Amino acid sequence: MAERRGLVRDYLSAISGAGGRLVFSLAYFIALANTLSIAEFGMFATASAAGVMLSRILALGFISALYRTATIRPNLIGTFTAGFLLLGVISLPLLVAASYGVYLAFFASTVPLSVFAAVVFAEALLWRPVEVALIVNNGLGKFGRAALLTILATALRALGAVLFMFAAQPTVGVWSWYYIGANAASLLIAFGFFYPRQRLRLRLELYLRRLADSIYVAGAEVLFYLQMEFDKLLVLAIGGPHLAGIYAIIMRLVDLTAIPIRTFSMMLVQRMMRAPELLSRLSVKSGIEGGVFLVSTLALAVLGIVLHFFPNALGKNVAEAAPLVALAICVPGLRNLVEYQAELLFARGQTLVRAINLALLAGLKAVLLTYALTTILDTPNLVLSLNVVFLLLYLASTLLTYSAMRKPAKPV
Repeated sequence: MAERRGLVRDYLSAISGAGGRLVFSLAYFIALANTLSIAEFGMFATASAAGVMLSRILALGFISALYRTATIRPNLIGTFTAGFLLLGVISLPLLVAASYGVYLAFFASTVPLSVFAAVVFAEALLWRPVEVALIVNNGLGKFGRAALLTILATALRALGAVLFMFAAQPTVGVWSWYYIGANAASLLIAFGFFYPRQRLRLRLELYLRRLADSIYVAGAEVLFYLQMEFDKLLVLAIGGPHLAGIYAIIMRLVDLTAIPIRTFSMMLVQRMMRAPELLSRLSVKSGIEGGVFLVSTLALAVLGIVLHFFPNALGKNVAEAAPLVALAICVPGLRNLVEYQAELLFARGQTLVRAINLALLAGLKAVLLTYALTTILDTPNLVLSLNVVFLLLYLASTLLTYSAMRKPAKPV
């Protein structure tokens, strides 16, 4: 009984951070989407999605080892933080090269290099370390501190967007500097007040032992975000900035439904690290997946109803995409389930299988979306077709994930 009360208390602490993040993320989205033009918002949102994907290269995935250490061996946080910093420096040339390659492939004709570089810098070298502080606090079970940091960091981004509304030149180039400033402030707060105080010690033998697993995780994370965000890259490359902006608005609203789901997934992953057979029963698996889909779908349905009757509720630019939101009714649930299933394999230590699965899903998504974008010319039908695309992705993910989970979990 005491254990269950503790679990509920931890979840409420964690979900408070998700709630605060949801509120400030919505404020950030409204301010930014209605200050930039739709085309420039599309450029920024797509560059940001690419930056989030590329940020997973930082430290070659060693963040996963740091998270496992915080969860299971917290006395080694200082040692593994030193390893993260060392591998972070080593990974910088690879991060720069990969960023330039992505720019040439998807952004060269639509987004200035200076804007793309600024956004990737903010995501990879400023915001990603903030996520490290969040991850370590969650691993330690300090969900209240992690929740407070989440709220403060998201509030700083929202404040940056509100200040940007009064800029003399509200262009995407100017916004990139505001974005750097907001993320830099978050970084200073995260490591100045929220990161555990432990002495940094370099122990190369410990890092080498976990390096292969970390690289698998880095590859899987890049593939995961490629699979999650590839649609934005394709829409920008094939449909142009304006369609990318409308699409980014819709998918940003879809993303907001995932915030409370990710909190649940994070806590479930921690439980599974300690008890890998937690989901051995079919009733438990199906019950959790049904709950994830129901909550996500209801969240978008409520938003769709609000925007149907009050299309200007989120601003004049968002009003252009408002009639399309309800057409993507099944996308949040299916998208969140694919993300949830990927986390299950991470929790069980099946990092290589996870990377392979995500590569297959990324390839499948590329094929399906390219077909949809090149054959469906009107935007409403394109948005409606996303339900079929994400259903096929979910079915493929389910087959790959639960086939892999028949094998024994790997020790952490």
